[in-house]
Amino acid sequence: MSATAPTTPPPTDSDIIRLAQSCAPIPSSLLSTQSHPTLLSYLTSRSQSPSPSPPVSDYTLSLLSLISQSPHTHSLSTLLSSLLLSYTRLFTSSQIPHDPNSLKTLQFFHTLLPHVPTPHLPQIIDPILLFLPRIFDSENAQILDLLPRCLSLIRSSDEVERGGNVVNSVIDQILEINWSKGLLIKMVSIVRDFPVLDKLRAREFVDKVFDGMSSLDLQDLPSLVYQLLVLASRGFVKKDVVEGIVMFFGAKMGRKKANSIVRQVEGTVLLHVNFAVKQDPSLGQEVMGLVKSDLRAFNHFTVAVLLSVSRVRKFGEVSMGALKMAILTAYRDYKFAKDCKWISDDMKEEYLQNVKVIEKAMLRAVHESNYGREHIVPSILQFAFVLLESVEEGNYKELCNLSGVLGIEELAIQMLKAIFVAHDMARNEIIEQCKFRILSLKPEQSMVIIRVLSNLAQSYPYPMLEHVSRLKELLDYFTFMHGKVAAQLVTALLPLIKFSRDLKDYTILVMRKAMFRQEDTIRLAATDAVIDLILAEKQSKKDDLLSFQESSSQATSSQQSEVPYNVGGGLFQELSGLLQRCLYQPANVKEVMYHGLVKLVLMDPSSGGAVFDFLLPHFLHFFKEDADVQLGISYCIKSESGKAYVQEPLDCLLSCVSQMLLLQPNGKTEKALNSSWACLGFSLSQENELGRSSSADTFYSSILKIQKSLRNQNIEDIFGQTQDGGSSSFEDNKRKCSAFVLSGIIEVLVNAIATDLDKASDRKKLDLEKEIIQFVEIHHSLDKDTYFSSKSTAVRKGSTRTPTHDILNNINSSHSKEMQARVSLFTTSAIYQILQTLLRLLDTDSSVNVEASQLQSQSTSKTSKCSSEFISFVLNVSLSHIKSSILLRNEDPLRTLIYGEIKMLGSPLLKLISLFKSGPKLVMDQKKKEAKGKKDVGRREYLHLALCCLKELITICSNSDLTGLLEDMVSISTLKDADLKIECERASRIEDPHIRSIELFILKTLKPLFSELLALSLFGEVEIICDLILMIGRKLPCPLKNSHGAWAISVCKNNEIKNTKAGKSVVTLAICLSSPPNDLAISQDMARELLQVIGSEGDAPEEVSQIYPTINHQTCSVISSCILHIVESVVVDMDWAIKKLKTFSLVSQKGIHLNQNSEESPELAFEENLYSRAEAVVKVLSSFVSMSLNDTQAEFVLRLAARFYKHLAKMSKLRIAPKGCKQIFPSLKFQKLVEVTCKELTVPLYIFVEIMQKKQQVNANKKGIINRIKRENRCIPDLIFQIEDYEKYLIQLCKVTKVNLLRHAKRSTARDFRIQLNEESREEEDEENAPSSEANHDNEIAVENESAEDLDVNEGNGSERALSPDYINNPPAVDDSGSDNEEGDDHPPSAKRLKRVNRVVEDSEDEA
Repeated sequence: MSATAPTTPPPTDSDIIRLAQSCAPIPSSLLSTQSHPTLLSYLTSRSQSPSPSPPVSDYTLSLLSLISQSPHTHSLSTLLSSLLLSYTRLFTSSQIPHDPNSLKTLQFFHTLLPHVPTPHLPQIIDPILLFLPRIFDSENAQILDLLPRCLSLIRSSDEVERGGNVVNSVIDQILEINWSKGLLIKMVSIVRDFPVLDKLRAREFVDKVFDGMSSLDLQDLPSLVYQLLVLASRGFVKKDVVEGIVMFFGAKMGRKKANSIVRQVEGTVLLHVNFAVKQDPSLGQEVMGLVKSDLRAFNHFTVAVLLSVSRVRKFGEVSMGALKMAILTAYRDYKFAKDCKWISDDMKEEYLQNVKVIEKAMLRAVHESNYGREHIVPSILQFAFVLLESVEEGNYKELCNLSGVLGIEELAIQMLKAIFVAHDMARNEIIEQCKFRILSLKPEQSMVIIRVLSNLAQSYPYPMLEHVSRLKELLDYFTFMHGKVAAQLVTALLPLIKFSRDLKDYTILVMRKAMFRQEDTIRLAATDAVIDLILAEKQSKKDDLLSFQESSSQATSSQQSEVPYNVGGGLFQELSGLLQRCLYQPANVKEVMYHGLVKLVLMDPSSGGAVFDFLLPHFLHFFKEDADVQLGISYCIKSESGKAYVQEPLDCLLSCVSQMLLLQPNGKTEKALNSSWACLGFSLSQENELGRSSSADTFYSSILKIQKSLRNQNIEDIFGQTQDGGSSSFEDNKRKCSAFVLSGIIEVLVNAIATDLDKASDRKKLDLEKEIIQFVEIHHSLDKDTYFSSKSTAVRKGSTRTPTHDILNNINSSHSKEMQARVSLFTTSAIYQILQTLLRLLDTDSSVNVEASQLQSQSTSKTSKCSSEFISFVLNVSLSHIKSSILLRNEDPLRTLIYGEIKMLGSPLLKLISLFKSGPKLVMDQKKKEAKGKKDVGRREYLHLALCCLKELITICSNSDLTGLLEDMVSISTLKDADLKIECERASRIEDPHIRSIELFILKTLKPLFSELLALSLFGEVEIICDLILMIGRKLPCPLKNSHGAWAISVCKNNEIKNTKAGKSVVTLAICLSSPPNDLAISQDMARELLQVIGSEGDAPEEVSQIYPTINHQTCSVISSCILHIVESVVVDMDWAIKKLKTFSLVSQKGIHLNQNSEESPELAFEENLYSRAEAVVKVLSSFVSMSLNDTQAEFVLRLAARFYKHLAKMSKLRIAPKGCKQIFPSLKFQKLVEVTCKELTVPLYIFVEIMQKKQQVNANKKGIINRIKRENRCIPDLIFQIEDYEKYLIQLCKVTKVNLLRHAKRSTARDFRIQLNEESREEEDEENAPSSEANHDNEIAVENESAEDLDVNEGNGSERALSPDYINNPPAVDDSGSDNEEGDDHPPSAKRLKRVNRVVEDSEDEA
């Protein structure tokens, strides 16, 4: 168009709308830039109308429709840019409404954005950015739809200078402002269209989203999470998205009130996560990695997510495994931290809180499973049973009563109980799973499942009754189960039997069948079950009666007397025939039944008459009133296959009968107490005598006659019945069985007499004491018959009991287990009375000895002899009684009846110890040799036995009422040491009664005892005192414990103890009661002294240490072993600590909950402590590798050093930052550890190995040396590999940190020699290795040496190496110190790098 030509006037806004509606071509005036201002002015004028939305929208859409016909035209693209800018300003200034019309307009603009000149786009973005703070709802956020495409066009265009920087600047401005709810939701929906964000900005975006999610409405959360999961599936900071979702719903939402709406929202989110994992399995991997990498991410929502993900087939086992590992790791960490001495209290508390958090998270996830997340219920069931099966893997029961921790088993049971209550459909599956696992698992694991059934039956009996048919199916397998499992199963079902007659009858039917089985264990289980059934029925009736009496409290006495209660009848009468069959079973079955009947009478004393009627006919088989020998011991013995055994435990029968007689209710008269029967402790009322039957009277008179006959009749007359003319060995065995039963009967009678001592008058007490001593003499005369050599057979079919006189000789032998296999025939009260009697006799005996010390009277000798027999009996039965107390559970009613308050034995035992210690001169070693074979073994043995009793008593009470026991003993302690008196006064001011009692007992009792016994050279007794101090001293806080450790150190410095066991005990006490780092510092000092006493290569050993006289030529071997085992425990602790260090490293390097205050972080303190412990281990081992150790200890040092270097290699590897993480400079502690290790351990170790190899050459011809050489040669290659593996990581660390950590390292020389065997020895070795040589052929490897190339500190190529014949046939195997394949680089020597490992060489002749 020429300049002079008339211009076409621009069309009006109405013309534009009409042209667009008629689809007319673009008018020429529209192509002119001069018309653009006019066209834009129409937009402004329309926006000023009263209802601007339709006018503005119609005009803008019409204009855009015309532009879209040729948007690439320059003038139109310019018009498009100006129109978009004007519309954006109108929108952001709120001059036009934000409604569907504006949304439609913006969508049209979005399609034409590629035709907007790119340089104009930043101008369009600026008003949008300014408008962001004013966006509060979705309508306001419509304009943001333009933002992602604008940014993409800017980044991809070359017309905008530094387009990437412009885009980053825009994103930074978006991230800097505060986001409203509407803006947050909109940003999440459009961020997927943004240009690719770098990781830093993407993470900042995700953090901003999760920070703002707390302000969103609950109904907006599921859709928002779904959009985030879609983003993550496209690779948008996947790990951060997953972690953010888990932490938001687990932590931030978890702090809100968990109402039903919140739970429903969480359930919907879980379904979204489940669906997303199905579509993108990598999201599931991120969930697993989050739980594994940081236990602090564990919360109830994490549990729900893992359980939900486990429903995806691909992640079923993996998800369960991750959840299980997290829980087990938390328990293991807490258990380890609780027992570890060098971990700070803050870290111990942290691990305790971790366990509690995990338990609460698990239970909360289970309790909320019925709110929109029913799909995880099967996973919960499965996981609960997985936990129950893992109980065997680690026993955490000791944690359950500490600090409110449930424990794995209780946690799983609580989960199943919650599911059982909340989901009716899950009950069938729970019962079926219990049934299946009880029948298929090991007995130990089955017992755990049975405890689940027991809990369900006790807590929810009525719902459980719906599954009686399945429980009856389970009972069908009773005879095929393990005995303990079968018995416990019936016990678990007892709460249901009360409500189900059908289940009760079926159980009885199963028990009847089981009684006819041949297996003793099944019959024993059936007997247990029958007794439990009777007791359960009796308890049920008793509870019903009490309930009825309470409800009828206002009734008259006549009405109350009519309450139906079948005394002595019921199930006991019904099952009497079945119980009758028990009387023909082996002895162990009868014992179970007898004890069960005692429980029955204990629960209902009025049922005693029926029980006596039941037992009397059986008892009369063994007691003949009219016979010359009334007690038929021979009928208790049965022979089978030429061997005799006890068929009838008559002693147990009499014991139970006597206990039942004592349980009978007292009447209005006490006729029996005035008769001679009172000596047995029985009291029968006139009401009972005239009542039910005469069975009780018969038992009374029978036991009286047994008592009289044993007191007056010759024992040989009783044994004479057993001589049947058989073989000598058979008759000896039969006699021993008879003596065994008779000894038990005597113990029963002594127990009955002792029971009455407390109530008897002083004069009567003397008669009772004489009677007890008389029976003890009879018991002593049976010792030679009840003694069993190692070749003799068991006396009781089904159970054994070690004679009491053997306890002293077998205190530390396997016979003590046999002694514990039977419930004691004594009661604690009777033992207490006998101990008091012994104390009175000893006081009398002591006073007589003092008066007659110059006269040497014969009467005194006789009294001493009687006291000696009595002492032996009392101490032996006391020890047997104390040890057997662990046989009965705390809830067993027999435990209360028989063992009662067992702590009451502490005071008399301590008094006995004091008397034995301060009595006449104890028998020394030489006198003991002269007195060998005599009956009186001397007061020293009695002292030892009394101390053993005290030790066992404290051990048993340590888990219950240790404080009460110690307080009783402290109250009778007398202290003469003035220094200790000051300490006792200080200890008496301790507020905690438990700590105070322990401290006072050590100060007032144990330490004075130790000093006196050590002065008397009673080293066996000193060892027991050390064990006691160590046992209870470990319960003290660190300051008090350190004081006792310092005392033990002073003992080592001031006493030359030559006894090996006592020396070892004192050294153990000194080290173990010293808190870190003092424990290893003491070990260092003692190791240096051991080096002087044992000597090194070329240095003569000393006879005794100048600093620690306890370390001398006699004790050096056991003390060195003791210190090595303590060091080994530290190395074992390091294994766990390095795993935790690895976790801390991952957390800090990858930014998972990073603690910004790294200087004060507990993780850093933990790491420094670990390095300090490792440095102390180096210094201890450095002394040992310089010693001339014996072969066993030398091999142990090699293995221990290999394990230690393996841990050092792991620590060095952790110091190397992975790719993408900042390399941290090694701390000064670590550098010092490396320096000390290289200088003080690595170099001496190579010399130590060389000396060992030379000794092998010298002794190569000795018998048995070949096997030892082969054993050591398996240790040496592993050690060399671990050393060089450690140095390899140090080299890598040097390269990345530019710190020379190997300035003190020296090249290995230990592989420059080999073992030369003579031909004869080699032939023997070849014969031994022939079977395995072919199998090991593939393991023959030879690889080049890498360390010489890496170190760059040595010159030359090294010496030549040759394979030893031992390695050719037997390649070295890594034992305990080898790799556990935990990490990829921690494996034994492989085919690619092991020339340095498969060589043990000697100096070659060329180098020589």
